[in-house]
Amino acid sequence: MTAEVASATSRETANERLRRTFGSRFWAAMIASTVLHLAMFAFWPELTAEDFSFEETLLEAIELPPETEIPPPPQQIARPARPVIATADIDEDITIPPTTFEDNPVEDLPPPPEEAATDLSGTPSFTPYTVAPRILNTREVQRALAREYPVLLRDAGMEGTVRVFFLIDEEGRVQDRQVDQSSGHPMLDEAAMKVSAVYEFSPAQNRDKNVAVWVAFSIVFQVR
Repeated sequence: MTAEVASATSRETANERLRRTFGSRFWAAMIASTVLHLAMFAFWPELTAEDFSFEETLLEAIELPPETEIPPPPQQIARPARPVIATADIDEDITIPPTTFEDNPVEDLPPPPEEAATDLSGTPSFTPYTVAPRILNTREVQRALAREYPVLLRDAGMEGTVRVFFLIDEEGRVQDRQVDQSSGHPMLDEAAMKVSAVYEFSPAQNRDKNVAVWVAFSIVFQVR
């Protein structure tokens, strides 16, 4: 039992050991730190300051353009004056006298103006009419179209339309014929003039009177 107590007394704690070796450790650390700093200053490359200077750019003065003079706003347009109702004395017994044939007999009336005769020959012109002329022989016109259609153009499949002006007199007879719009092919235009010679019309009427007129009809050459 005495030997165990002596062994426990002879043991040194960590705190006691630190206190005993603190002085030697402190001075060893100070010496090592000093040596390390000296070595760093001795072997570290020399530091130089970099040039941070800069050049100043001079500002150039710019002449400002002259100020634009803004014209004054236009004067406001005067509004039109409001109409003023005039005051007048109106007799309420005013009446319009009746018109009778006794005061204006038919015998004293002037005759109606005579219609001047219009020469339609030559250039096609417009003549007023209320009833247009009609084609009376449609079947004969169709046979003439088939007969006068140029064979070369028909076999080649060439088609066309020719617009022809007809001058029709008061009795429905064709007095003149002219090509108004060509088909673009002389042979078709010539064939259309031959077909136009077959046309027969009823006379045109203006109200209840037969009149001579220029009318246009299209003659169509079409391969069927």
